[in-house]
Amino acid sequence: MSRNDNPHYARRWLILGVIGLAQLMVVLDATIVNIALPSAQQALGFGDDSRQWIVTAYALSFGGLLLLGGRLGDLFGRKRVFIVGLIGFAAASAIGGLAQGFGALVAARALQGAFGAILAPAALSLLTTTFTEPKERATAFGVFGAIAGSGAAAGLLLGGVLTEYLSWRWCLYVNLVLSVPTAIVAARLLHHEVATNKPRVDVPGALTSSLGLFGIVYGFSSAETNGWGAGVTIGSLIAAVALLVGFVVIERRAEHPLLPMRVVLDRARGGSYLAVGIVGAGMFGVFLFLTYYLQQTLGFSPVETGLAFLPMMATVMTFATVGSTRLLPRFGPRPLLTLGMAIATVAMLFFTQIGVDSTYAAHVLPGLLLMGAGLGLVMAPAMATATAGVRPSDAGVASAMVNTGQQIGGSIGTALLSSLAASAVTSYVGTQRPTPDVLAHAAVHGYTTAFWWSAGIFAAGALVCGILLPSRVTELEPGTMPAFAH
Repeated sequence: MSRNDNPHYARRWLILGVIGLAQLMVVLDATIVNIALPSAQQALGFGDDSRQWIVTAYALSFGGLLLLGGRLGDLFGRKRVFIVGLIGFAAASAIGGLAQGFGALVAARALQGAFGAILAPAALSLLTTTFTEPKERATAFGVFGAIAGSGAAAGLLLGGVLTEYLSWRWCLYVNLVLSVPTAIVAARLLHHEVATNKPRVDVPGALTSSLGLFGIVYGFSSAETNGWGAGVTIGSLIAAVALLVGFVVIERRAEHPLLPMRVVLDRARGGSYLAVGIVGAGMFGVFLFLTYYLQQTLGFSPVETGLAFLPMMATVMTFATVGSTRLLPRFGPRPLLTLGMAIATVAMLFFTQIGVDSTYAAHVLPGLLLMGAGLGLVMAPAMATATAGVRPSDAGVASAMVNTGQQIGGSIGTALLSSLAASAVTSYVGTQRPTPDVLAHAAVHGYTTAFWWSAGIFAAGALVCGILLPSRVTELEPGTMPAFAH
């Protein structure tokens, strides 16, 4: 698409601001509620065994509906779907903020996830179709990737401030402050593009993909609470695999597939989706276990914990921008993503050295700076590569695959690392008398065990990126979307 054919060209930088705000809201909600959970639990009176459903309800609907949400933008217009996603997300957040019981809060979180599954792919596909010139596209994806990589840490900080100084309900109300003005501005800035060829919705593909992704998220969530050997865990994961295999078979034969196989079988895009998923799985160890460590071992308040992640956010933003604008066009995705994964591996190995008497400045901050550099080098370039060279009619579903990779990776990381950390704590305490000192050391042993496994996940990611991703950038005609040579 040339700049003359692009109705958004003149307003592209304002549109980037709107898209960035929408992406920030979606990423924030993955973590902002976590810090508010103890206060919400006390206010609404639900037990520890129910607490996880506040997080899981969002993840289930978000992960399960992403592919369908991505295709809706391609079918009905990205502007329309983007604004519907913003308004729906705001409404669901208001319902959650007003909730007077556990059931209402869970339902609101599920509704948030459903509208997030519409909003997130629409935002990324708008970015993909608005910025088509290589240099500007690189800058735009640098900004977008920085938000995606640092938004979760920003959620921890904002959640801590809102919970400590206002109320846990403001962790939900804050979405109205972000989404309503964004929807109003988007309605004025964005141009409604009518799809010239509107294929029918692939209902069998939508059902099998949504149920299959739902099964993966639910199965791994169940593993975290019920154990890997529980019938519900095994049954969910087996059903998920069967449904996703069926989905691939359906898509290969469908006249108008929900996910055309050409989108994922491209070597550059397929490798990028895997990279995003691996980062989602490994990154979980940073946010969850470091949050526990800072608060429970070092005695940080929620606000201090959020502030502790600010240096990492700064390095993510710096390296995401430099990686997309200067390094990716010159070197291609393979060396960049491989290096980013390797740096993240070193950061995790640094975290394995923490102890009960460690300090933030000496033992946590260096690892956070390294992690920020690694995530910045992976997230923005992976997103740019994952949506490069797609047909405009496939932009929504290609964008949805980025979010799907991150969501599924995060679900797997959550369950796997939590279960390994819990086993390590049990094993440590099992041979000793459970004094406060022993319990403190056991908790840190659980965290470092998770960090060792996260290091392994990132090391595997470096290997995958080194093997799968292309290394050179093709020469491009002006005005075309960048694609990468194999």
